Amino acid sequence: MTEESAQTLPGLLLGWARRRPEGIALREKKRGVWHELTWSDYARGVRNVAWRLHELGVREGDHVAILSENRTEWVFVDLAAQALGARSVGVYQTNPPDDVAYVLSHCGAKVLFCEDQEQVDKAVAVRERTPTVEHVIVFERRGTTRYGDERLMAWDDFCAGDEASDEWFDTVVRSRDPAQPTMIVYTSGTTGQPKGAMLSARNVVEVSRKFAPQIGAGEHDQILSYLPLCHVAEKIFTIFIPLACGATVHFGESIETVRDDLREVSPTIFLGVPRIWEKMHASVTLKMKDSSWLKRTIFETWTRRGREIAGRRVAGTMTPMDRVAWQIGDKLLYRPLQERLGLRNCRIPVTGAAPISEELIWWFHAVGIPIVEGFGQTESGGVSHVNPIEKPKIGTVGKPLPTVECRLADDGEILVRGPIVFEGYLHQEEATRSTVDAEGWLHTGDIGSIDADGFLSITGRKKEIIITAGGKNLSPEKIENALKLSPYIREAVAIGDRRKFVSALVQIDGAAVGDWATRRQITYTSFSDLSGKPEVRQLIEDEIKDANETLARVEQVRAFRLFAKELHQDDGELTATQKVRRRAIMESYDALIEEMY
Repeated sequence: MTEESAQTLPGLLLGWARRRPEGIALREKKRGVWHELTWSDYARGVRNVAWRLHELGVREGDHVAILSENRTEWVFVDLAAQALGARSVGVYQTNPPDDVAYVLSHCGAKVLFCEDQEQVDKAVAVRERTPTVEHVIVFERRGTTRYGDERLMAWDDFCAGDEASDEWFDTVVRSRDPAQPTMIVYTSGTTGQPKGAMLSARNVVEVSRKFAPQIGAGEHDQILSYLPLCHVAEKIFTIFIPLACGATVHFGESIETVRDDLREVSPTIFLGVPRIWEKMHASVTLKMKDSSWLKRTIFETWTRRGREIAGRRVAGTMTPMDRVAWQIGDKLLYRPLQERLGLRNCRIPVTGAAPISEELIWWFHAVGIPIVEGFGQTESGGVSHVNPIEKPKIGTVGKPLPTVECRLADDGEILVRGPIVFEGYLHQEEATRSTVDAEGWLHTGDIGSIDADGFLSITGRKKEIIITAGGKNLSPEKIENALKLSPYIREAVAIGDRRKFVSALVQIDGAAVGDWATRRQITYTSFSDLSGKPEVRQLIEDEIKDANETLARVEQVRAFRLFAKELHQDDGELTATQKVRRRAIMESYDALIEEMY
C-alpha cells in the first residue's frame, strides 16, 4: 500500500486486502444464515461497484446517495463513490418522501441506491423534484418491476459484466486528493432543515487512525452494525474503525432482529446511543419487577454491591475482597445478565451521539458492562473526545484525541480544532463561517467545563440551556435523562426557560405502561386512552418523584403533562435520528405548556 492510497478509506481497504486477503472482513445474515466475505472479497466488491459507477458517468465531485438499511452493499457503494472522488450521501430509510426529496435535490444526487420497493416508492414519488437523479439502483428487486421508470435498475443487473482490473482501481485510488470532500453527512436538523456536512478523506482517516487505538480496537475484534449508516457515529464503527484496525463487521438480518443478532454475534466492541442503553436498562428493570422474591433480592443485592466495587475499580482502589465478591456476583447475576443482553464478550462498550445519564452509566458498570462515554459531532468527524477504557472518569466525555485541541470560549462554549474538523456545509458558506472561525476553531454549540486533568464535561446545548426566572442556568438534557431512567417514560421534554419552576412534557412507553395496565386489569383502547388514565398519571407522577430525588432542588420537575400521542418523525416532532425537535414541540404544545403555569 502506497502512502498516497493510505490517505483514503478505499486505500486503507486495499492495504488489508493485501495483508490479510483471506481474513474475514464482513459477515451478513440472510434468511437465517451468516455469509462471510474476506478482505479480498470486500475490496473486489468495492472495486467492481466503482467500475460500474464509472460506466454510468459518475465522476469526481458527483454525489451518490444510498437509501437503505445497513448491509454489505451499503459499504460497497459508499467506498466505491469515494474511490472515484465522488461523495457518498446517506439518506435515512425512515425519512418520508419530502425529506428524501430535500436531501437528493440539495446535494444534486446523480445516482440513488434504494433497498427495496418501499424506498423506490419514495424515489418515484419525488421524481419531479429530484431531476438530477439519473439512475435508481435497487438492492432487492422484488415488487419493483411495475413502475415503468426507465431510471430503475436491479442491483444484479448493475453488477453484471466484466470486472474492473486491479491496476485501474489502484490508479484511481492513488489519484485521490485527501483534502477533498469524500462524503456528505446530513445533520439531524433539530432546529431546521438538515445541513450537509462535508467530510474529507483526511478528516475520516484521521478519526479512524486516532480513535481506534484510543479504545484499543484490533484485528480480532467483532462489531455489530445496526444503527443507521447515514449517521456518522455508525460510520465510525462500521467503516472507519474496521479499516483502521482490521476488525470484523457483522450485518444482521434487519433492525427488528438486533436483539437476537447481538446474542449471536456477542461483539467485543459495541456502540449504543443513549436510547439503546436506556431500553436495555428498562427491559431488565421491568423483568425484575415481575420476578420472584429470591431473584429480585439477588438482583438488588448484587447491583448495589457491584456499584460499590465499580466505583473502587474505576478509582484504582479495588481490594482482594472486592475481587472475590465480584466473582460471586458474576456467577449469580452479572454473567447471565450480560449473556442475555449479548454483551458478555464486550470489552469496549461505548456511548455517544447524545447526552446520557451518569447514573445509567454507573448501573451498567455495576453489572460488569463498563460503558465509556465519548463526545463529538458530525462536523468533527463524529468524535473528538473519549474516555480511557481502563480508567474512565464517569460524568465526563473524556479527553481529546491526539492531534485535537479543545478549549472553552468566554461563554463556556466548547471549541475544537484539528485535522478532524470538517470542510464546511454543502452550499451554505455563511453557516460554515459561523461554525468554524478564522483560526480554525469549530464552535460546537455545546456548553461545558474542563477539569485539571483535561477531562471535558458537557453542561448542555448552548441554544437549549434553561435560564429560570430566578436566573439559574439548567441543562434540560440532565433533567430529561433523569426522567428517562424510568422504564415507563420513553421521552421527556423539560421546560422552564424564564419560568418560575421546571415542568415537563412526558411520553409514556406504550409497551411498558400497557403491560403494567393489563396486569392491573386496567382496560384501554389506544395510546391516547392509556395516557389519559388517572392510574397512569399517578404511575408517572411517582416515577417523576423518584427522579427528582436525584436532581438539585432547582432542577426538580414540579408539574407535568402527558402527550396524548406518540411523537413521530412524520409529524415533525422527531428527527431521523429520533431526537426531539424541541422548537417544534414548544410550538405545537404551547397551550399544554401554558396550562402547567
